[in-house]
Amino acid sequence: MDQGRARTLAAALLALAGCATAGGGAGGVGEGGRDQVGTPVPEIRVESLGGKAIGLGDYRGKVVLLDVWASWCGPCKQELPMLDDMAKRLRGDGIEVLAVSIDQERANLVQFLKTRPRWSLTIAHDPKGAIADRLAPEKMPTSYIIDRAGTIRYVNVGFEPADAAVIERRLVDVARR
Repeated sequence: MDQGRARTLAAALLALAGCATAGGGAGGVGEGGRDQVGTPVPEIRVESLGGKAIGLGDYRGKVVLLDVWASWCGPCKQELPMLDDMAKRLRGDGIEVLAVSIDQERANLVQFLKTRPRWSLTIAHDPKGAIADRLAPEKMPTSYIIDRAGTIRYVNVGFEPADAAVIERRLVDVARR
């Protein structure tokens, strides 16, 4: 199977099985997430919507919430505005929110982003699926809290509205360490 077809299949499987709130949630660390806690985040490069290359290593020295999402995912659409509000509140504490869309079509991502006049979080696009290939999120969305040294400290699999408070509390806790 060629790489493009494999990525399309992986995205379809995530869409069918993973874009849901059931079984995820606040501290809903799935098996894949549990295995990643305490490990260094892999160096992955994506592109900001402005065309700038972004590497996860660029965030060393800051606490990062890396959110993997897609415009076709209902819980993702619910989560992203909450993360944006969080990004505004926490940026002064050395916390950055990087939301990486795995949409294959950039137009779908751009259309969703029009739901807000301005976004405070950093939004990147990964149509080649490097994030999904390297981190293998169990559900969409999946959020990774990464400490200043680049180590994954928490993984939130799926999203329910109550998760926002838990994610924010964990980010602040990691930033205080």
